[in-house]
Amino acid sequence: MLLAGLISFLGGAGLIGWLVWNGQIDLGQRAPAVAAGPQQVLASPSPSPSFAATQMDQEVAALERRMAQLNLQTAALGGNSARAEALLVATASRRAIEQGKPLDYLEAQLRTRFNTARPAAVSTVVAAAKAPVTLDQLAAQLDGLSPALLDKPKDEDSWSRFTRELSGLFVIRHDDGKTSTPDQRLDHAKLLLRSGQVEAAITEVGKLPASAQARDWMVAARRYADAQAALDVIEQAALTEPELLKDGNGEAVRQPGLPAATPAG
Repeated sequence: MLLAGLISFLGGAGLIGWLVWNGQIDLGQRAPAVAAGPQQVLASPSPSPSFAATQMDQEVAALERRMAQLNLQTAALGGNSARAEALLVATASRRAIEQGKPLDYLEAQLRTRFNTARPAAVSTVVAAAKAPVTLDQLAAQLDGLSPALLDKPKDEDSWSRFTRELSGLFVIRHDDGKTSTPDQRLDHAKLLLRSGQVEAAITEVGKLPASAQARDWMVAARRYADAQAALDVIEQAALTEPELLKDGNGEAVRQPGLPAATPAG
């Protein structure tokens, strides 16, 4: 049996060898060619190196334009955020001044953000915060100064007060063309003060005959009024300053602000 199997194997091998030698069997690596027909799909030619490079350049340029647009949008968001933060600092500083409280950390923020754009306004606000005074305090001090400003004796009786006030009705102030007694002018100053018109109140008190008695009061009131005016300037810078406004890190705010209002007329 073993011998028969060996003979069969050798015979098969010999037959295969003869077929290969005779060309009946092709043992090459290439696949047989397929005849081209009407439905044969032709392979797309590979792009040339120059075409691929041009396409790559176009894609890179488009990506650069997109990145530039994103950078502009990011800068705009950062600039608007810095302006909003600056306005918040100005508002918080105004509240501290009105309440007679120290600025604390707000002083550093004011200097960082506004000292380049509005140094005089920042100095005015900081100085006012170091000697704080409120509207209520100014009103109370003015009430306490009333007798001295009207030159009223402390022990004045009712008849003397009546005759003095009656004679005051005929005092004419030629500076403004209006008839005004010291009592009326002082009452008007108090009304102006309580409505927040500190500058006008100072003017009224300054026109009283005994205004020298209120010299210290007018200095404090002037300091308060100047601080309010300086805060107006700082708030406007937060909204409209085109170049010199800084962010919390001292970097320039690149985003342009709102256009400044043009005076009517």
